[in-house]
Amino acid sequence: MGDYEGSNAVLAHILEHVDATMTECYFYMANNYANMENFEEAERALVTYLEEDPAGQFLDEAEEMMELLQYELKRPTKLSRIKSRGGIVEHERARSLMEEGKFGQAAELLEGIVKEDPDFLAARNNLSLAYYYMGLFRKAKETIGEVLSLEPGNLHGLCNLAVFYQHEGDTEALDGMMKMLEVTVPFHQEHVFKLATTMGILGRHEAAYGHFRRLLKDDELNDDPSLYHYTAVAAYNSGRSKEAARYWSTAMKLDPESGIPRFYLDQLKEGFGGSVKLSYQYHLPFEEQLKRWEKDGEGMSEEIKNNPLIRSSFSWALRYGDSGTKLQVIRALAWIADDEVKETLMTFLEDPDVLSELKAEARRVLRDLGVESSELPGTAVGAAAYREVAAGLPKWTGTLQSVVDKALKSMETVADRAQKNHVQQLWHQFINKLYPETPLIRQAEGWSAALEYLTAKKHGRALTYQEVAQRYGVSVSTVSRNVKRIDSVCSLDEESDDIFRPFTENI
Repeated sequence: MGDYEGSNAVLAHILEHVDATMTECYFYMANNYANMENFEEAERALVTYLEEDPAGQFLDEAEEMMELLQYELKRPTKLSRIKSRGGIVEHERARSLMEEGKFGQAAELLEGIVKEDPDFLAARNNLSLAYYYMGLFRKAKETIGEVLSLEPGNLHGLCNLAVFYQHEGDTEALDGMMKMLEVTVPFHQEHVFKLATTMGILGRHEAAYGHFRRLLKDDELNDDPSLYHYTAVAAYNSGRSKEAARYWSTAMKLDPESGIPRFYLDQLKEGFGGSVKLSYQYHLPFEEQLKRWEKDGEGMSEEIKNNPLIRSSFSWALRYGDSGTKLQVIRALAWIADDEVKETLMTFLEDPDVLSELKAEARRVLRDLGVESSELPGTAVGAAAYREVAAGLPKWTGTLQSVVDKALKSMETVADRAQKNHVQQLWHQFINKLYPETPLIRQAEGWSAALEYLTAKKHGRALTYQEVAQRYGVSVSTVSRNVKRIDSVCSLDEESDDIFRPFTENI
């Protein structure tokens, strides 16, 4: 009848007084608002439908309407997830973060996905990889164990576990895994690619070459220059130089501007300086990259800072490169000089297998970035902490205690004894549950602010992120990140979680 306002009044009544689970009402309301040309409200209702509706009955229609609203509002829709797709939107975002080398952010996002949907095995697999690249090897292996307990034949999980076996030097377990993987012939493209890259990482170049060649026979993939590069590397590493030249030549035709295939062709003619095995990453070797960046002068640091592929390749090289490459990467990270670099280098220092000269260079860079010597792993404080951890006892350092002290001092006049006790209990619970992988406390105030915020919400005291961040002299994003971290580890009770949830959704 064209009475869109009347229709929305009925729909709102249904949601408020009849059945709040009838989420399709939001889709109908979005249509009504769109017909009234109230596009802001239409977007709000449509986003609610997509984020809350579990069945996705009108998913196709909703996506069409999303395109219309984006055109009318001249901006992308602020959609964080599509519930009926089981976290696919967030998962894609997490994958993008991993490709950019932002493994900490990706892990945080993936942890939320897995918590909400424990059967989302792709998210669990990527969470395991994120932990691995962050240096949290124990958690990475535990997460893969969870995947394989749910689905013993999960190929991504099996491939990741094989890489982990190689990392820890478990040759017996790796040999058993390889016997199975070497006779596996996947059907789906994604599985073929995963198995091909895994074989390459594990040095089974002959098997990798066969899988990459199979992918090139697919019409959907045979115009991808990076795939020709991978095949060329597998060919070269398995002793097929002529085939490698042919694949790099094709890659050069498909990607003439990058210069990557041309570089490898030129190096192939010179023999790559010996019997070196090539990396499968589609980028120039670090020595060549750094050489070119140094020639560029001022543009060098900006490119490193802003190019996510470079960041991702840095993380890869810092884990898999030889000593010379790792040294160059550490020095290059000094040009980026942001919090993510600090976190990367601090994790790097905690690896007991890293050479002492590399650790010395990483410490030098961190000190130049403003990190106190006492906070660096490997110093006298770090060595003492390591000895206690090795003995099976958590080390309650002065830094850990300062987090509680700063919170109690800030809460002195605004909180009662119960809240102050809760702060101490919550922090001890958080540290004990994380042990032995306790967090790096580079800014005690950020953690103190998070403790006070969570305690205030638990006890019904009004407190916003902005207020607590201002009081402690930290950013809102720091507080929210630490709040989510503590909450995810400590598994706060349902009442507390209900109070907490609306705040996290608005960040």
